[in-house]
Amino acid sequence: MSIVVMKFGGSSVADADKIRAAARRAIAAHEKGQQVAMVVSAMGDTTDDLEKLAYQVAANPDKREWDQLMVTGEQVTISLMAMALRDLGVPAISFTADQIGMVTDGVHTKARLLRINARRIRRELDEGKIVIIAGFQGVTANGDMTTLGRGGSNVTLVAIAAALKAQQCENYTDVDGVYTADPRIVPTARKLASISYDEMLELASLGANVLHNRAVEFAKKYRVPIHVRNSQNENQGTLIVAETAAMENIVVRGAALKDKLARITLRHLPDRPGVVARIFHVIAEADIVVDDILQTVNPAGRATVSFTIDLRELNDALTVCERLKNDFTDLEISHVTDLAKVSVVGVGMRVHTGVAERMFKALADAKINIENITTSEIKISCIIDREQGPEALRLVHDAFDLGTGPLKETRKRGKKRAGRASK
Repeated sequence: MSIVVMKFGGSSVADADKIRAAARRAIAAHEKGQQVAMVVSAMGDTTDDLEKLAYQVAANPDKREWDQLMVTGEQVTISLMAMALRDLGVPAISFTADQIGMVTDGVHTKARLLRINARRIRRELDEGKIVIIAGFQGVTANGDMTTLGRGGSNVTLVAIAAALKAQQCENYTDVDGVYTADPRIVPTARKLASISYDEMLELASLGANVLHNRAVEFAKKYRVPIHVRNSQNENQGTLIVAETAAMENIVVRGAALKDKLARITLRHLPDRPGVVARIFHVIAEADIVVDDILQTVNPAGRATVSFTIDLRELNDALTVCERLKNDFTDLEISHVTDLAKVSVVGVGMRVHTGVAERMFKALADAKINIENITTSEIKISCIIDREQGPEALRLVHDAFDLGTGPLKETRKRGKKRAGRASK
C-alpha cells in the first residue's frame, strides 16, 4: 500500500473551516487506498503571537523555555485535526515529536534532526488510521523540547517521508507552488512546473520562504520528490526533483531576496595563520550561522574581517565578538543593520556565460550600489542597501525575462566553464 505524507502550513490550518478542509483532503487520499500521514503547523499567526508574548515577559527569553513555549502551537493543531478526522468518520491519532522519537541535537530554536523512530507511525498506519504529527518540533535525548527553526515543519515533512519511504510528499501552503520570485514583491513572477533540488536549496538559503533549506537537503539526500501545492485548490503545483540535463538549458530559474541582514566588521586583527579560524570557531560554538565572509589586509600587516548574519542573531553575535578582545587586544568592532541580499539561481549558469554582467548592469542602471558579491556554481548574490532590496529583486527578475511567458531556453555558448569567474 502506498504512503503519502501531507504537510499543511499555518495559513492552511488557520481556523476550524480550514482544518476540516485539510482533513477532507487527507480523507480523499485515504479513500483511494493510500496510507496517510499528516504534518501540521501551528494555526495561522499562533507562532508570531507566542513570540510577541515571550518578549512581553522577558527582554532576552531563555532559548530552552522559548522552545517549550513555541511547541504548544503545533500541539493544539494536531489534536484539532485528529478530532476533525474522527468527526468525519475516519480513525486518526495525533503525535508530538516526543511520542514518535523525533530526536534532535540540543541547539534550541534551530535544532537539527538526528533520527526518527518510525515504528509507531507505521503500526498506526497499518491499523488504518490517519496519523497526524506535530511539525517544527523535536526532542533531545534528555527529553527537552526543541524547535527546528522557522519553516521547520517542512523539515518534519521530508524527514517523515524519508523514514516511511513514502511514494508521495506533498507540501500544502497558501500559494500555487514555487515562483520565479516572491509574487508579493514581483507581480510578474510565475509559477514553476519543476525545479531541481540544488536550485531550490539555493533559493531557500537566499530568502525564498516556500521551503526550509534543511528540508531540501533531506529531500536531495534521500531522493524524496516534493510537490508544493495550494491547499485551497486542486491545481498542479511545483515538483522539486533531481536535476535533469534539460534544466541546464534555462540559465536562471529564479531570483530571491533576503532582506534582514546585518554585517559585523572586525578591524586591526593580526595578519597571521589561525586568526580567522579562532574567530569563526568562537562564533560556531555559539551556534550562529554566518552568511558571507570578506577579509582584507593592509600593508601594515593588519587584517579586517567582515561577515553577514541574520539580523535576529546580531545581539548574540556581538556578545561573542566582544569576547574576542581577550585574544586580540587592538580589536575594533562595528556593525551595520540595513543590508539585503539579492540573488539569481539556475543550474544553467554552469554552462552559460554573461550572467554576472547582465545582473550587474541591471543594478547599475538603477544606481543600486553593490557592496559585496558572492557566487557558487549556480548562483550570484549581491549585498545591497535594504531599502533598495524590493526594487533590485524586480530588476534582476526582469533582466532574465523570468516573468514573460515560459522560461526561455538558451543554447549553450562556448565551452563549459572551468571556474566561476566566467559567469
